Amino acid sequence: MPAKRKLTMRHLRQMLRLTRDGISVRDIAERLGIARSTVQENLKRAEQAGLSWLLPGELTDEALEGRLFARAGVKQGLRRRPEPRWAEAIVELKRSGVTLQILWEEYRAVHPNGYGYSRFCELFRSFEGRLSPTMRQDHVAGDKVFVDYSGKKIAIIDPRTGEIRQAEIFVAVLGASNFTYAEATWTQTLPDWIGAHGHMFRVFGGVPRLIVPDNLKAGVSRASFYDPEINRSYGMMAAHYGVGILPARPRRPKDKVENRVRFAQTCILGRLRHQTFFSLAEANAAIAGACERINDHVVRRLGVSRRHLFETVERPTLAPLPGDDYEFAEWRFARVGTDYHVEYEGFFYSVPHGLIREQVDLRATSRTIEIFHRGQRVAAHQRRHSGRRHGTDPDHMPSSHRRYADWTLDRFRRWAASVGPQTEGLITAILAHRPHPEQGFRTCLGILRLLRDLEPARAEAVSARALQIGAFTYKSIASILANRLAAQPARDPEPTAILERANLRGPGYFH
Repeated sequence: MPAKRKLTMRHLRQMLRLTRDGISVRDIAERLGIARSTVQENLKRAEQAGLSWLLPGELTDEALEGRLFARAGVKQGLRRRPEPRWAEAIVELKRSGVTLQILWEEYRAVHPNGYGYSRFCELFRSFEGRLSPTMRQDHVAGDKVFVDYSGKKIAIIDPRTGEIRQAEIFVAVLGASNFTYAEATWTQTLPDWIGAHGHMFRVFGGVPRLIVPDNLKAGVSRASFYDPEINRSYGMMAAHYGVGILPARPRRPKDKVENRVRFAQTCILGRLRHQTFFSLAEANAAIAGACERINDHVVRRLGVSRRHLFETVERPTLAPLPGDDYEFAEWRFARVGTDYHVEYEGFFYSVPHGLIREQVDLRATSRTIEIFHRGQRVAAHQRRHSGRRHGTDPDHMPSSHRRYADWTLDRFRRWAASVGPQTEGLITAILAHRPHPEQGFRTCLGILRLLRDLEPARAEAVSARALQIGAFTYKSIASILANRLAAQPARDPEPTAILERANLRGPGYFH
């Protein structure tokens, strides 16, 4: 029933029943709370349609409405005027700058007696409503790509152990053409998430204007309706490709890729459920084949495939790819220690000594460690995965600590000597045990702070025990204290034994 009529079919049935019972039009209007003219008009419609009470039981509300309000002389299901090809209109609207007003003007140029603009829009929306939810959203070509991880996983068997491992499925869908890309990754962590984006852009052969991710932790550090916080590493990847990031609004499913993800799950996982995979590469080859099937399938109501829309409408609007693929890098904040080194995953990397205690930005790739201060790169090192824990550039070492002159070898020795000779010997051995004595400052500082609350005799016993067993780390001293290993008397080691256990390699440290 048209929206302007507030009556329901229940009201119309009551009108017919009350009329049969001899109730006047005025009383019917009062009982139903409607205008008398409305009652008269609808009773006249019923009379013209040959309807009276009692109505047939099989006459539904929809059928009753059709008999009462169908236009005379127009057969239902037929249009009185020529219509445009709505599927072509859907495709044209995805082109930049094309509007319904433009399409209507072109339609009237061909059919001067065609529909008016309002009726044209009404018929277009009716056709659009019959499309699937993923196809009916309005997106301009080259504008957005929707990305997310599927909630379902794919099983991969280790051929050596038989262990079954579940892999995640990354899904990306371009907004205008619905061209779909998917791949399996072991995790949803940042390296896999960003790596999948690089593979996606390479398949597309270009870059859209915006990425619309769901609020996944790998991409969005803090979800917010007004001001979402983008993960810095994810933001650097976007800057490399010149693409913006617009996270989906929290709790707004229409913003998201959920419908497309469910469709991909059906087409990918559903068709691959009987296959067994023994490697990630093997699974991705099968997923690529499933994506080709999705993209080559002709959409029934549009009459064209997603690939056709992508090649003809979307690809020409994508921005070109940069010369090099993005190399994943993790960004972290770090504080420079008193030994002018910063720590990353258990290894230490030097910076210019003038930055002691300054906050810096650390960029880590699989091969390099770069350190930035106020946007300027101040140090670069080859990343260490094994071997010596310190990576020190000689140019970063101070000839004297101009800014923190009190942190010197002599000061640590004087502080240790104030406790006793065993503690002085321990601190001297720790400094001598390092390739560069400044690298031992942090350890010495921790140990001396650990011993300062002890009685001198107890501190000396701990230091002697440490020298005896060659324990030259903070954790070792803490363990001696925690387990009371220094409670048993120990013979003071000879000075030559101290030097041997300290494994001295540099001359002049005791001078």
